[in-house]
Amino acid sequence: MGSCAKLKSSSWVYPTAVLSLYGFFANCKVAEPFLTPYLIGPNKNISEEVVTNYLFPIWTYSHLALLFPVFLLTDFLRHKPLIVVQGLFLVNNYVLLSFAPGLPAMILIQVNYGVVTATEVAYFSYIYSVIPVENYQRATGYLRSAMLAGYTFGASLAQVLVSLAGIDYFYLNTISLGLVSMAFLISFWLPMPQRSLFFKAAEGVQSQHKRPLDVDGPEEPVVEKDEAGSGEEKMEHNSSAGWCSKENVATAGHLLWQNFRESYSSRHVLYWSQTLVCWSLWWAMATAGYAQVFNYIQLMWNHIEPSATSSIYNGGVEATCSLVGAAAAFSVGYIKVTWTVWGELALGIFSAIATGAVFLMALTSSIWACYAGYVIFKSCYMFLITITTFQIASNLSRECYALTFGINTFVALSLQTITTFIVVDKAVLGLDIVTQFLVYGSYYAIISVLFLIRGTYTACKNPHKPEPIETMEQESSVEVIFAERF
Repeated sequence: MGSCAKLKSSSWVYPTAVLSLYGFFANCKVAEPFLTPYLIGPNKNISEEVVTNYLFPIWTYSHLALLFPVFLLTDFLRHKPLIVVQGLFLVNNYVLLSFAPGLPAMILIQVNYGVVTATEVAYFSYIYSVIPVENYQRATGYLRSAMLAGYTFGASLAQVLVSLAGIDYFYLNTISLGLVSMAFLISFWLPMPQRSLFFKAAEGVQSQHKRPLDVDGPEEPVVEKDEAGSGEEKMEHNSSAGWCSKENVATAGHLLWQNFRESYSSRHVLYWSQTLVCWSLWWAMATAGYAQVFNYIQLMWNHIEPSATSSIYNGGVEATCSLVGAAAAFSVGYIKVTWTVWGELALGIFSAIATGAVFLMALTSSIWACYAGYVIFKSCYMFLITITTFQIASNLSRECYALTFGINTFVALSLQTITTFIVVDKAVLGLDIVTQFLVYGSYYAIISVLFLIRGTYTACKNPHKPEPIETMEQESSVEVIFAERF
């Protein structure tokens, strides 16, 4: 018994190490900080207008179209195949960027990258299906640190190669190709989970008991006796129903609906229902705006300081943003504030700061002021999204907050798609990059005003409101979410 317990406690190390290695190499995208100069420069020779108003929106549309099917496939296929697919499409992305000429190939890249971003859900959820629950916090911390290290290393290396070695952007893409190829090979080393969250979970529906997913031992379904037959007959029926059977799919659909209802109607969530909706609303709105700024910031930098005629420091700025933003996010865990009282006001205040940063990026003619505005904006977002994650996760079970976060992400991507279609797409307004950023600044200004009003009302109404008991009891699990998200 002692040796079995020791084996189980150490079983999390291997999948965590392999997935961390994968995350490091998958995020060593050396070419990413210089993607826009590469596309509009002599390598691809695509006009800035086409890149802004035609090419980049395709990724947004692809991501939205693929998000929900990939979410279901991730659970249905038990995570690992989707991580392998992500690695394969990353390799394909840089093969096309490096060697495929012409606009049609660049369009294919945007669709291809939609698959890469949609399958990120598999990376973030895989680890929970293969390790014991007591190791969640450490494992997710290592995974996020590996991703951050990979992205920072890739951006820093790109800046050094461009600024000091004068290397052509083409070679940044070939270096990225080699690094993501390593990630693709590493993905095959991941152990295959033995269980999924929603499919083949009939016993979870019967018992209403959510036990952690684990590959270290055989499943122990709950045996229930009723008039229809014995518990042994039930287990035999469940095991023979088949992975893709109609019964299994129906069970998965029922479990999804059950967790959705629990997320928004459980006893303690009802008590905090207005707060939940409020935080979820900020999540969706702010994330949509953040994604637009993140996707088009290189075009703004190129507008202020054209890459063809001056030195640019995109890689250094992205590396700085990763470090400063992550520090801002992790600082939330050490700030002693009653977030249920002051959190909404914090959303309003820091959203106002982010609004000023976006307007600074839109109106300045100094590239360094624009860089500074981007660092401030990204740090504010990371700080606030961590608080939001904390508040939503603290009163939900793991299955429920996973589904709630998925819904919030879907709403955010839907808002982003609508914004892209109206503001960016040439079929509608097709605004230039400066006007786009003025729109994004106005969008964030609306968010800040809404939450300043709501936050002031909440703070004045409940100035001494204590934290809910559930929040305190789940503090350690919420720390896992900090690490997972940032």
